[in-house]
Amino acid sequence: MVNLIKPYLIQALLSDFIVELKRKYADKKRIKNKLNHQVTVYLALDDPYSYLLLQTLAELQHRYQIEFDFRTVLNKQTEMFPAPELWANNAFQDGVFLAKLYKLSFPEQPPKVSQQQTFTATAQLLHNELQPEYLTKALEIFSSYWQGDNGTLASLIDPVIQNHNECYQQHLNSNEAMLKQHGHYQSAMLHYGGEWYWGVDRLQYLEKRLNNLQLSVDQKVLFDQTHNIQQSGNALPVANDEKSPLIIYWSIRSPYSYIGLLRAKRLAAHFQVPLVVKPILPMVMRRMLVPKTKRMYILQDVNREATALDIPFGKVADPLGQGVERCYALFEYATANQLGVEFLLTYAQAVWSKGICSETDAGLKHIVEKSGLNWFEAKQYLDDNHWKSWAQNNLLALYQHDKWGVPSFSYENTTVFGQDRLLQIQFAIASSQQEG
Repeated sequence: MVNLIKPYLIQALLSDFIVELKRKYADKKRIKNKLNHQVTVYLALDDPYSYLLLQTLAELQHRYQIEFDFRTVLNKQTEMFPAPELWANNAFQDGVFLAKLYKLSFPEQPPKVSQQQTFTATAQLLHNELQPEYLTKALEIFSSYWQGDNGTLASLIDPVIQNHNECYQQHLNSNEAMLKQHGHYQSAMLHYGGEWYWGVDRLQYLEKRLNNLQLSVDQKVLFDQTHNIQQSGNALPVANDEKSPLIIYWSIRSPYSYIGLLRAKRLAAHFQVPLVVKPILPMVMRRMLVPKTKRMYILQDVNREATALDIPFGKVADPLGQGVERCYALFEYATANQLGVEFLLTYAQAVWSKGICSETDAGLKHIVEKSGLNWFEAKQYLDDNHWKSWAQNNLLALYQHDKWGVPSFSYENTTVFGQDRLLQIQFAIASSQQEG
């Protein structure tokens, strides 16, 4: 009974009505307490996304009637980052791409800074939080840190703080506890009126919200370029072995994978390149942790992305367990019938937007037939465990690209993590075809 009700509960929680209700409540509370429009900003010195976000805030403050409450953080919540080194490497690569996209400052190589320098500079940032002009001072520290100017960085740190940085440990702990208490786990986060906005990638949603509140001088949205990929409706990607394929490492349990597959299909069709999907097991089924806080933020964030991209989402029937197994058991059968991508898309739409319980025969039959396959034939493959081997092999292939999560996309020499980076894949395909 709970599984039947849950899709409707999630749909209600993610509905425009509830989102708007929460926003109105937050604004009434602000007015009652006679507060200005305040955005809490969580920044970590060693986080590329924080450095990029910091560079946008002066312009954001100029355009909107808002105040910032800066909170310096540093330590990552270990349960939220299963592969911290790969995450850091990927974040730097993202930084290079986003800096070029939005004309921001960012180095071509990671800075060589010691752990002690990072903590001492963080202590200075913590000290500056309680003084005027934090934004200006933070920009100087972040810029010298990321540009590898250790001399300037040292000159920006008060000698007293240099020798007493341990005195700022509790201040740091307090900021990190506040981040966790309010329901998040990453730096480069903006928190306004009960909602989270991550880095430059999600600034557009804050801009739109502030525009709706009539807080802007121009009603423009400046940070929305990552949505501008070229797409060709529902056309099928070309099946041509002579062309390099667009490969997606994918999981049926990842809502980002659902959005990413639909966008990748349209992108591949636009450029007429083959699309190859390599499913892998969800993290939980690989005996890894996905805390509730992370799951809830992901659902809310995907809901925003899906709405912006006009993709149905929200009536969720989590396929974890049997739903995943049945999906992967039938994937080879679907692929043999030239319907592999269509089957996965239909399956993803069913569990992420229609609330269909794929662990039941009735639900799976609907998915199979909707994707153009024969249910009588398909159900004969449900006990085939061959997928367990290729799913783990796909995971190894993902690791070989120095990526760890889904969806990840690969085209020739370019591999990116996250559907946010499909624009980078588009640039790679376009460049390759121009050279060809």
